Order: sequence, then C-alpha cells, then structure tokens
Amino acid sequence: MKTESFAAADDGTLLYYSTTAPDEPDEPARAPVVLCDGIACDGFIWKYLRPALARDRVILHAHYRGHGRSGSPRDKARIDIPALARDMIAVLRDAGLPPAIIAGHSMGTQIALELYRHAPDRVRALMLLCGSSGRITSTFHGTDLLRTVLPPILETVRGRRGVARAIWSRLSPTLGFRMAKLLGEVNRRQMREEDLRPYLEHITHVDLELFLGMLREAGEHDASDMLSSIGVPTLVIAAERDTFTPPAVAEAMASAIPDSDFLMLRAGSHAAPIEQPDLVELRVAKFLRDRVD
Repeated sequence: MKTESFAAADDGTLLYYSTTAPDEPDEPARAPVVLCDGIACDGFIWKYLRPALARDRVILHAHYRGHGRSGSPRDKARIDIPALARDMIAVLRDAGLPPAIIAGHSMGTQIALELYRHAPDRVRALMLLCGSSGRITSTFHGTDLLRTVLPPILETVRGRRGVARAIWSRLSPTLGFRMAKLLGEVNRRQMREEDLRPYLEHITHVDLELFLGMLREAGEHDASDMLSSIGVPTLVIAAERDTFTPPAVAEAMASAIPDSDFLMLRAGSHAAPIEQPDLVELRVAKFLRDRVD
C-alpha cells in the first residue's frame, strides 16, 4: 500500500514524500526505512532495494527541494547539507514515523549523518551506500579538480542562465548512458540502460544553478567530526570502482564509526545498488536481521 503527501519545510518549501507499507505487516512492527537520495536523484537507485525492504516494513522516500515533485526552495540559500537534513526531519515529523533506519546513497550519506547529528532520537540505524562523510568535490576521481573548477562554472551559469538552461534541458539520456559506460562511471557489463535512464532523464529537469550550488555545498560539508560518536548500528557499503566516492574514502569512514559493518562490492561503480541488487539485498537483510531487528 502506497500513500503520497507533502510536508512543509521550515521556510515553507513543499516537500513531496511517499510511504509504502506491507500488505500484511509483521507483529511487532519492524523499524521503518527512510531512503535518502544522491544529488539530482528522485529514487532511481532504490529500484530493487525498496521493494525488497517493503515486504516486511514501512518505507519512506522523499524528494529534496528542487527535485522531483518537491517545490523549488523558497529560500534559495537553504541548499546546504544541514538544510536538507532538516527537511528530512520535517518529513519524518509529518509522517509520524517511529525511530527509523536511515539509508543514504551518495550525497544521501551526508544527509543521513547530519540527520543523526540533529535528531539522533529519530534514528534506529544507518545504512550508508557509496557515500562519504563529506568534502566530496575534493575526492572525486581521487583529486580536488572538481572543487577547483566548480566555482567558475557556477559563476558562468549564473551569468548565462538562459543559454545554460537550454543546453542542460536538452541533454540526451541515451548519449549520457553511452558516455557513462565509455568513461567507466558505471560497470559496462552490469549496468542496464533502463536502470540508469530515470536518473539521466530526471537530472535535466533539475535547475542547473541549483544542482551546481548544491554540489558545491556538499563539497564544503564535512561530518567526519561526529563519526566516532555514532551510537546506532551502521552498515557501510562501498564499491571497488566508484569514481565519485573512492572506496578508500568510504572504508575510512567505516573504520571511524564504532562497530560498523562494511561491505566492498567488487567491480561495482557509484551505481552499484542497481548493478548488483541481489548482493546488496542479501547484505542489507543480514544487517537488519543481526544488528537491528
């Protein structure tokens, strides 16, 4: 059973979210799962894991401000990671969920950590997939080149909004998929176009200036200071060929979190949850059975 609703953020921005509940819920009820996307995503990465989890627990998924069906930010300055985490807290408050398992992919990992920082009483466990505790533009492809070039790119887009928007909105998903395979951003053998295409289509509908600004904020954010104080069960999943979050970065994060579980997906890319869904599902199920339920 799926329900859809909107929650109001602190600045009045409307945030879309959906909840999925099992047809025959277990007694006693299992902890719900909250899914936190990466930047410019509206749920594509959870294509296989969400229905697997929804068999026996409530699943909540929200769209970030300026993403999917959520409204554009009323306060355009509120696009940093703490602001997005507060948005998720507003959604949880509106949905009335008990303490939940917060699952984050990519930038969603940073949001999950900030959510724990600001509202630890709402977090039953953490599942962090292909993400890091922050400074993501300084580790992209193992260099800080993205952090260096991002500010001038953002200024250029702000100076030529119309042209930039026209080019951005006409990006071809098919060409994007081919380029991702050619550049090694996804696993050529495991990635299917129908699994990546929803992301490639959605990203063209996200305002380019918002996307770049949010990326810059994610690059400046750092939650490494709180990793050693995390007191809930935590699962970290990394991918061997992840160019967005180099595996050593994710492994270091896992090492800093007390008593965390860790899985390295061999030959996996940043999109490993849809490249290797069966393995991810099995490891998540084991974590929930052994450490949470």
